[in-house]
Amino acid sequence: MLQRLKQVRKALGYTQTEFAKFLGITQTSYSMIENGIRPLSDKYVRIICITFNVSEQYLVSGQGEMFVSSPHKKELLDLFSQLLPDTQDYLLIMAKELLKMQQKLFECTSPLEDNTDGKKS
Repeated sequence: MLQRLKQVRKALGYTQTEFAKFLGITQTSYSMIENGIRPLSDKYVRIICITFNVSEQYLVSGQGEMFVSSPHKKELLDLFSQLLPDTQDYLLIMAKELLKMQQKLFECTSPLEDNTDGKKS
């Protein structure tokens, strides 16, 4: 599973530090997970799968496709293509801001894991 975790992170184009922020943990804690020193908890599996549309079956067992196709993806792309270029630009800015807010929400709701011995601070 750890190799698939790394493949997912790289497919999304994130560094360990960036990916760790999505999970609300430090880069050190994330590195320990990716290197097999600490286990990847079910909680973080769910966060990764929900946040990045990753197939839980793929991440856990290696079966199936890496990403789950969202039922809204086609509709969203169709609507987006019908917008004027300026409106598309505005929508992209707003979507990025929403993503930042979502990341902050995960940071606020995830326990801090700064200790490398697994204790929560």
